[in-house]
Amino acid sequence: MKADHFEQQKLLALADEDVALTQLAHRKRTLPEVAAVEAAAESERTFAEAVVRAETEVRDLDREQKRLEADVDTVRQRAARDQSRIDSGAATAKEITSLQSELQSLARRQSDLEDQVLELMERRETADAALVAAQEGRASAVADRERAEQLRDDALADVADATARHEATRAEVAGGVSDPLLSLYDRIRTQTGTTGAAVLKARQCQGCRIELNGRELAAVRNADPHEVVRCENCGRILVRTAESGL
Repeated sequence: MKADHFEQQKLLALADEDVALTQLAHRKRTLPEVAAVEAAAESERTFAEAVVRAETEVRDLDREQKRLEADVDTVRQRAARDQSRIDSGAATAKEITSLQSELQSLARRQSDLEDQVLELMERRETADAALVAAQEGRASAVADRERAEQLRDDALADVADATARHEATRAEVAGGVSDPLLSLYDRIRTQTGTTGAAVLKARQCQGCRIELNGRELAAVRNADPHEVVRCENCGRILVRTAESGL
């Protein structure tokens, strides 16, 4: 293929834009701000789970405390009835003895139940503190995630703006390249995954960084200036300049 030597020079500008676009695409995929959002979201989920566990424990303790307090009330009411029976004078001596024995048993039962209530109250204080800590942690994690999302969105916007600028510049440069040459360039670019052309500088292809051997160099040296030559190593179009070392 032949193409004007100066037209081939435009491929270097096209390659520069493609390198910039490739770098921007890589940056978008690897933005630390995206990872920061994921980390903040994971922290928020962890604290949210801690809140659920703490709330569940508080509810369970409340339910158990109410049950024990109801048992205490039942014991107290039974003891009050027994004492009322004794105080009424209507009970026989045998009944009084039985009632007094039951009162002693009820007193021990009430004491045991009240001790359990106190223990539950202490556990409830600990559970309340854990719940508050989890809620505060969740609130802080939410704020961290929102800040991280804003930073991520700002970074993505910067990448999008830069990408749009380079795409516009690339389109402008590509407009000055003939269709056959541009088609060849784009086909090679797809194959390499980066660019379709590279400058030959000091006898070295700047695309693959491999120096041309004697035979390759002679072929390039003897080629017509308007002949489209390619690197035998990477396949890119070799653009010759005054710095090519020919």
